[in-house]
Amino acid sequence: MKIHLFKIFWDDEDVLAVNEVIKSGMYWTNGTKNKEFEKMIAEYVGTRYAVVFNSGTSALHAAVLAHGIKEGDEAIVPSFTFIATANALLFTGAKPVFADIETVTFGLDPEDVKEKITDKVKAIIPVHYGGSPCLIRELKEIAEDHNLILMEDATESLGAKIKNQKVGTFGDSAVISFCQNKVVTTGEGGAVVTNSKEIYKKLMLIRSHGRLENSDYFATWKEMDYITLGYNYRMSDITAALGIAQLKKIDKIIQMRRRNAEQMNRRLSKIKNILPPKPPSDYYHIYQMYTVRVKEGKKTRDNLAKHLADMEIATKVYFYPVHLTHFYKNELGYNCKLPATEEISEQVLTLPVYPSLTTKEIDYIVEETGTFLSKGGR
Repeated sequence: MKIHLFKIFWDDEDVLAVNEVIKSGMYWTNGTKNKEFEKMIAEYVGTRYAVVFNSGTSALHAAVLAHGIKEGDEAIVPSFTFIATANALLFTGAKPVFADIETVTFGLDPEDVKEKITDKVKAIIPVHYGGSPCLIRELKEIAEDHNLILMEDATESLGAKIKNQKVGTFGDSAVISFCQNKVVTTGEGGAVVTNSKEIYKKLMLIRSHGRLENSDYFATWKEMDYITLGYNYRMSDITAALGIAQLKKIDKIIQMRRRNAEQMNRRLSKIKNILPPKPPSDYYHIYQMYTVRVKEGKKTRDNLAKHLADMEIATKVYFYPVHLTHFYKNELGYNCKLPATEEISEQVLTLPVYPSLTTKEIDYIVEETGTFLSKGGR
């Protein structure tokens, strides 16, 4: 593609950080960089603890396990999300209960969440979509009123905040992703942040085969006991070193994305049938994704996506509803009524907004979008 959907922002510091670990010839698996990265994440988000994992999905699974969500339990999640949000519950035998979304942040609709609460529901897992906080304050109040776990899926929104409070600090825990298209990336990787020492200890066990580690496993002759079921979800020190270098640049990266998004907003808001993102005034959007709505719906949206592809501009639909996938609909038998989710999923289109996107490229994206829609979107 002439203009890619995303480009990773990197510099020589990333390369040097990785080289340093490689050249050490030691502890590529689990060394000091893991601990350093965890400390940086916790300090940046504003939590007491952070535990890193080898993917965002691993982190989601571990967080569900750490909170004791098990077979027979249910948790309320959006269908408008990447499928891992729901699948992490299935991994433990728990059941995802889909609630509808609201049309401002594309996060869980608090009113529909209330309707979905039953005695089996143990948790609410809201998603901060695309870099914007969801209506997390309202969802936190609901969770507290019903004594439910609130686990934030902040995989797309590291650095987003409401006033001065960052996402990841509203709930009992939060999950972060460092996949390649995220604001800060390690290629693959994830983390869970929490203020709970109990959850932190459980996460540490789950991450490494249920092993109780009082010292470095690879540097001691002493026996270590295995006290619970765990997994090989560790992040390598090479990966953590890259994460440290990336996280040092996060504020710069976010500012570059916001600058590009503001340019796109100004230009696209003048085009009929396009609704640019418009978060609430006290929300700080980091624009991990720049998602517009095409008001005329799926046919025009799909035609626009095809036209932009023909013009060598990459786009993507984030997201198609989870409850309408073959697996959930045909294998698991889900039959949900989620009108806002289904309407919005037929309108959304994510456009490029990566840090190195130039003004000339933004002009090209806007012009091709406007030209196509002015001809009726066919």
